[in-house]
Amino acid sequence: TTASPCSQSLLGKSDEQSGSLVRHRNRKKSFNRIMGKEKSKTGPLARRPDNSAFKQQRLPAWSPMLTASTVLPFFYLLALTCMLLGVWLLLTVQRTQEIKVDYTEAGSCDVCFEMRKNMSKAGQKCTCMITFSIEKAFKGDVFIYYGLRNFHQNLRRYMDSRDDGQMVGRKSSLKSPSSYCKPFDVDANGVPIAPCGAVANSMFNDSFLLTYYTINGPSIVPLLRKGLTWYTDKNVKFRNPKADNQTLAEVFEGTTQPSFWQKPVYKLDPFDPTNNGFINDDLIVWMREAAFPNFKKLYGILYRANKPYTNGLPAGNYSVIISYNFPVQYFRGRKELVLTTVSWFGGQNHFLPVAYLVTSSLILLTAVVLTVVWWKFGKDGRNMAE
Repeated sequence: TTASPCSQSLLGKSDEQSGSLVRHRNRKKSFNRIMGKEKSKTGPLARRPDNSAFKQQRLPAWSPMLTASTVLPFFYLLALTCMLLGVWLLLTVQRTQEIKVDYTEAGSCDVCFEMRKNMSKAGQKCTCMITFSIEKAFKGDVFIYYGLRNFHQNLRRYMDSRDDGQMVGRKSSLKSPSSYCKPFDVDANGVPIAPCGAVANSMFNDSFLLTYYTINGPSIVPLLRKGLTWYTDKNVKFRNPKADNQTLAEVFEGTTQPSFWQKPVYKLDPFDPTNNGFINDDLIVWMREAAFPNFKKLYGILYRANKPYTNGLPAGNYSVIISYNFPVQYFRGRKELVLTTVSWFGGQNHFLPVAYLVTSSLILLTAVVLTVVWWKFGKDGRNMAE
């Protein structure tokens, strides 16, 4: 039988609609496949990745073939490189000179050591002297450090006990210290402390006067006591409050010094007015906490403008007059004076050269073991069965 024209048109529209529906479903599946939204299939092949070059790892790639002829030379070359670097750094470190003088109880400092055990005598001055000799002249720039042992500046509560807002010269923080500074934020009378906190309160305050004994008599060794800090320290991290035609003493009026200090912050350097307040070099050096309990911090640099110090520190006998103020009995510490020269690598530190030499020895030992194994069993493993 033949369909009527009306039924044929209806059948044609139905086929056209079903075709467009199939095409729409295919486009939707393709979109979901691209966007990762297609529902997971069921069955044993449900988790199989798509048959694409990326997911089937058919993209061009380079895979190194690790053989004895490529691995062993690399090990020997690496061992030789580390050994040469270690020897070079060791020779560089050996060219630096360093002398350490522990003055905790040395010479006449034992009297001051006993005095500082008594807290009631913390404000009393005590001076002592020690002597030492330099057998070989220190050539070039000579740096003078003070060293402390068993002083843990890396404790979290100690490091947090400071007010950085106060140290950058904010007047609002000058007389309203941060709560982080407690209990070193105000004194017994409620007067705000500047600078506040445990770090500033425990500032190292010993001073040194180095003397060289020449044929013509004693000579005071000149030291540069400024220029010990970084540029960012005095221009970004530490600044005095704005003076507004006031003296530094007037700016800090209404504040008091830390309890363990012998003079206020605006009188730290009586010889240089520009080195007072929060931009004092000694204060800035101390406020940069050390990472280890045994450390040294820069105290001064030899001034080499005049003889006999133009070439460095000459060999001979020396003495140091010490203003002994910093107590170490409470944390079982030690104090020392360090004189050292430096190179491009820094001071006398043997850690990195020794680390390179030990690493080269281990790599060389590994290379020898691999060589013996390769020699015994052969390139193609013929002797593995035996």
